[in-house]
Amino acid sequence: MSLAQRINILRAAVMGANDGILSVAGIVIGVAGAATSNFAIFISGIAGMLAGTVSMAMGEYVSVSAEKDSQKQAIATEKQALKDDYDGEYDFVRQKYFKKGIKPELVEKAVHEMMERDPLRTMVRERYGFDVDEFTSPYAAAIASMISFPLGSILPLCSISFFPHSIKIVATFIAVIIALAITGWAAAWLNHANKFHGTVRNVISGIITMLVTYGIGHLFAH
Repeated sequence: MSLAQRINILRAAVMGANDGILSVAGIVIGVAGAATSNFAIFISGIAGMLAGTVSMAMGEYVSVSAEKDSQKQAIATEKQALKDDYDGEYDFVRQKYFKKGIKPELVEKAVHEMMERDPLRTMVRERYGFDVDEFTSPYAAAIASMISFPLGSILPLCSISFFPHSIKIVATFIAVIIALAITGWAAAWLNHANKFHGTVRNVISGIITMLVTYGIGHLFAH
């Protein structure tokens, strides 16, 4: 398994954990705003965790399968293009490297060598941006999500269920915010994005989710 494939699976796991934290936190905080029964809160959290686990796994499977299908179609299209117009495909790569400001003699040498060695791999990489051998397994991505979603769900579920009644809402808020900061940072790192912005954005979305669901639950309670 290549580094890119491992990163894609790790990304699915991180996002699964993040969704598990956020989804179940929203559910249990909302129910806690409307009910005082620990059993009702716990059961609602379990139901949300089970439904979310299946939903995330199936969603990841469908998404990655669709991406894999489109990659296979791109490879088939490029195979035919190389048969129909090899010179045009060759020139596409040449022009792409010329536009990067590389010396013409180096471009000619590099393109000739790449197209001589493996024209299909070269064209797919240059035109579509992926390697012909780097397909992420939809099964691996689905399993990663299926495992990580309930693991993420455990934190808000345990916080709301086992902390004393007087502090359970506040304690759950704090626990979820810390967890979302970690998954937000991890997601930003995997995507090579700004870690501060990714972390803050994730935490804010979690705070808004919990405030809204708690407020709605509180309204229904009265």
